[in-house]
Amino acid sequence: MVTSYRFDVPRLVIAAPSSGSGKTTVATGLMAAFSERGLAVSPHKAGPDYIDPGYHALATGRPGRNLDAFMCGPELIAPLFAHAAAGCDLAVVEGVMGLYDGAAGRGELASTAQVAKLLRAPVVLVVDASSQSRSVAALVHGFASFDPQVRLGGVILNKVGSDRHEVMLREALEEAGMPVLGVLRRAPQVATPSRHLGLVPVAERRADAVAAVAALAEQVRAGCDLDALMALARTAPPLACEAWDAERALAGTRPSGRPVVAVAGGPAFTFSYAEHAELLTAAGADVVTFDPLRDEALPEGTTGLVIGGGFPEVYAPELSANEPLREAVARFAEAGGPVAAECAGLLYLARSLDGKPMCGVLDSDARMSERLTLGYREAVAVSDSALAANGTRLRGHEFHRTVIEPGAGAAPAWGFTHPERRVEGFVQQGVHASYLHTHWAAEPSVALRFVEAAAARP
Repeated sequence: MVTSYRFDVPRLVIAAPSSGSGKTTVATGLMAAFSERGLAVSPHKAGPDYIDPGYHALATGRPGRNLDAFMCGPELIAPLFAHAAAGCDLAVVEGVMGLYDGAAGRGELASTAQVAKLLRAPVVLVVDASSQSRSVAALVHGFASFDPQVRLGGVILNKVGSDRHEVMLREALEEAGMPVLGVLRRAPQVATPSRHLGLVPVAERRADAVAAVAALAEQVRAGCDLDALMALARTAPPLACEAWDAERALAGTRPSGRPVVAVAGGPAFTFSYAEHAELLTAAGADVVTFDPLRDEALPEGTTGLVIGGGFPEVYAPELSANEPLREAVARFAEAGGPVAAECAGLLYLARSLDGKPMCGVLDSDARMSERLTLGYREAVAVSDSALAANGTRLRGHEFHRTVIEPGAGAAPAWGFTHPERRVEGFVQQGVHASYLHTHWAAEPSVALRFVEAAAARP
């Protein structure tokens, strides 16, 4: 596909001074409210988070896409954005953490501010105003002046307590010359439930999630100046970039035939980047989704298996009870079938999870832990596998509250080089299993290599 090198779409970045200020509420509500107006809205999330994009997809009817400058590199942010937003009327990017927070010890890398600069997009700051009045002006002034290259276009005040409170906040921001583009009152009835790793994914609460997104749209529509926000979005200048394309990203000859690559889905396995399926398809595979909670067999003709992230710990009894599928996965792996497993997939392949039998592909046992493991990693493949050749370098992300013992096999999957040095994961026969979440757009060769391994199966 030939795409323009001059990409012009109205866009906004929704940021905040810190986590918990209401970015997801505002961003999702804006996406839904503009979609209800008949606009094609492209939804995006800065950083590695998988859960928020599910709500974004529900709000817009389009896949939620991540923009992670650590995992993919700053040079891919604009092309990936252009790929997703082509033909849309508006793009909304939800930020990560506080506006200037990024990869630890790496300056602005992977921060919302960096993404906004790479996209040349105006920023709307969502401020939790629940415990302040005139001080809001000093706070906003600091964020607006910290980096002159970040263009703060206005503020949406969240958790405003009363009409009088709103007046004081507006007066303070008017003195500071900062437009107020919206005011949202406290509305616990539209809060989305959370647990050990954040919001509960859409796939686990579909009907409730639909109602929550509709309520967010109503709240934002009532409290925000949508026309002013759209006008601000239109001030974003054109981007001079070529849109990312899965076909063009892959180098090398495609394998003959169309191997079937089965991808785990359903409520227990909700973590996946849309670009992975696109790369697998572009590499020559037929991608078929299956649900390990309900399907008792792998899709017909499966010659490759991808089991991504999610919450198997929540569904351990149900996953364990589906013995026919567990046995089918074990047989596939034992026969040398290529398997790429990340985080939840790693747990599913273990011998047990919280005492419940899993697939038994790996000679390890997994359990819930009190300790949250979270952060970016720099990794190098230390064993040849169906996914990555020895020496392949990737950046990834860990995010789990489980442990698996032992944590690495005789042939580990990755050697971490930053922020700590250790080996992790398992490579055995065709299996590559690890806690590390990766974004294949950063290294498309892994998708091609995996499809080649799947095509080589009888």
